[in-house]
Amino acid sequence: MNLRDYKTVADRRKALEKEADVLLSNIASFSLDEAVASSRNCENMIGAAQVPMGIAGPLKVKSQKSKVKSYFIPLATTEGALVASVNRGCKAVTESGGAMVDSYRVGATRGAVFHVSGLVENDKLNTFLEENFDQLQAVAAKTSAHLKLTKYFSRGLGRQRYIRFVFDTQDAMGMNMATIATTSVCQYIEAKTGARCISIAGNYDVDKKPSWLNVIEGRGIKSWAEVTLPSSVLRSVLKITASKMYEVWLAKCMIGSAVSGSMGYNAQFANIIAALFLATGQDLGHVGECSVGITTMEVVKKEKGIRKKENVADEDLYVNVYLPDLMVGTVGGGTGLGTQKEALSLLGVAGSNNGKNALRFAEIIAAAVLAGEISLL
Repeated sequence: MNLRDYKTVADRRKALEKEADVLLSNIASFSLDEAVASSRNCENMIGAAQVPMGIAGPLKVKSQKSKVKSYFIPLATTEGALVASVNRGCKAVTESGGAMVDSYRVGATRGAVFHVSGLVENDKLNTFLEENFDQLQAVAAKTSAHLKLTKYFSRGLGRQRYIRFVFDTQDAMGMNMATIATTSVCQYIEAKTGARCISIAGNYDVDKKPSWLNVIEGRGIKSWAEVTLPSSVLRSVLKITASKMYEVWLAKCMIGSAVSGSMGYNAQFANIIAALFLATGQDLGHVGECSVGITTMEVVKKEKGIRKKENVADEDLYVNVYLPDLMVGTVGGGTGLGTQKEALSLLGVAGSNNGKNALRFAEIIAAAVLAGEISLL
């Protein structure tokens, strides 16, 4: 069977059914735009994989930049009880006044690697980068009106020089844009210095892999969400006390993660991120790196309007999640597919808005992750 002989999705699927002697009637049933999906999103397309989508919420979210708003969180998953668990977390957060969120754009990164003759040439290349960064920015800017090279990190090792370029890609996740821009920048560097680019992606990105560099420096968008759960909500919704939940968090997310060598000091970031990514058309290859984050907790007591770190009977619980590496977008890639665009529209962040939609989307993800952590712990 030669796949090139079949030009349409239906013809390719029918040929495969005959070749494999299997009926693919469910794979053949879908509502997305076949022409768009087969030309932009998936090669050798034969149909679509359908995953159930549920809703958790309402989840109240607030920030210094915007008014309080309630969201229904779309989660695509085959894991029974996940949506119900996040839904319970949403109830706890909302009854506690909502999640306070914040976000900061770091930028999409692409980490090229160059070969040089030795230490002297390595140092010269590093000096060239320092002295000609404005020229590199100009070269990158020519590749897209929606991209800006904002900074870079450079490390020399032996006969290699690794350069991590950081790009503001507005509302797009931006890896395709970053790759095109990096290609042009690397060609410019080669022409001006004589250094040879081994690869425009030398793993100094670090793309689609868990990495402490991404945790420390951030990648894509950094996002935070916090809430203080009153003792009444802890009792009525979560059936637990602040001290007990704190004990579980400490033993599991902190000590347990350290003992096991885990890079994620959290309970289940990946569950919520994967379900949200699938529902909204994000690149699922980024789930691994985006799930590396930290959950923190602190037992507090309200006393005359002031919260104190005291272990007493009427305890509240402060909970915070930090996601240093969210590679997300609201335009481009899979976000334009019908189902995924509807899910983004449900959150009010579909399309382009000078980078504001992607930032808000990252904040909503953080709030949903917060709800998931609270319910599981």
